[in-house]
Amino acid sequence: NTVTTIRHSRDRDRHKGRCVLPAGKDFHVSLCLCRHDGQVKWEETIVSNEPPVSGKRSVQSPKDLVSFTWGLKRFARECGADLVGIADLGRLEGIRTEPEDLLEGHTRAVCMAVRLSEGIVDAIVDRPTPLYQQNYVKINALLDDIALRVMQYIQSGGARAVPIPASQVLDKTRWYSYISHKAVAVAAGIGWQGKSLLLINRNHGPRLRLVTVLTDMPLEPDRPVKNLCAKCSACAEACPVGAIKNVNTDLHYKDRKEALHLDRCVARVVENQTNLPFIEAPICGVCIRACPFGRRKKSLRETR
Repeated sequence: NTVTTIRHSRDRDRHKGRCVLPAGKDFHVSLCLCRHDGQVKWEETIVSNEPPVSGKRSVQSPKDLVSFTWGLKRFARECGADLVGIADLGRLEGIRTEPEDLLEGHTRAVCMAVRLSEGIVDAIVDRPTPLYQQNYVKINALLDDIALRVMQYIQSGGARAVPIPASQVLDKTRWYSYISHKAVAVAAGIGWQGKSLLLINRNHGPRLRLVTVLTDMPLEPDRPVKNLCAKCSACAEACPVGAIKNVNTDLHYKDRKEALHLDRCVARVVENQTNLPFIEAPICGVCIRACPFGRRKKSLRETR
């Protein structure tokens, strides 16, 4: 198989990165600490950089798939992702996509998230700042780069992979893209859909940007998590245009109109892009800052 897992207790620095195995072929090695039989050892997931033989799957057994899934997640984190989840696309049956057959032939989606700068988000009051604009743009670019690398990783295992851009609006009338990264993230267990329609993670709140890679590799999927918004109305109270209706959901909303006055939200972000200096994207950020999830309770200086 292209993917092989070996365990040993040799020095990490000596084997990190790329190495040459006895067969003389070049491999990429990912490492993590694992406990086996009471001993902590390094676990290597070795992925060949050579493409598999056409028509053959190099990952076939359930054990191979589990190993490949964990290796993929580790690789995505090494590339810069803060969170990684696998969505079973069966959970997204009927979701709107562009084109309509985007999901055809795919069974899984890899969702990856990168955190926004806490200091930059905390500085938002009633409008986006130039620093937030730059952080937003740079993280989207990082996510696109991570998605391309994950695409290569999956293809090295003999499967198809389609990276979906982190932030590309295809329809500025209905405000749609290829697929909802938030819906994928919910299915992948990264978080739940909040009252603002943003993805909310228990630890990082909505202070995340997302990207998706579609694949036909039958990776081990993650499970959705419970919605914890409950009676919180922080985002609705903070919205400068009253766009958030303060309506909760168990998993996800059937339609955006259930949770949001979308026309108000869109008008606001377009106004920000048009009228505010150095704001070159349709962004706001006020509800992101308002959410109690992801907000640091005390600064490091205050805890000293």
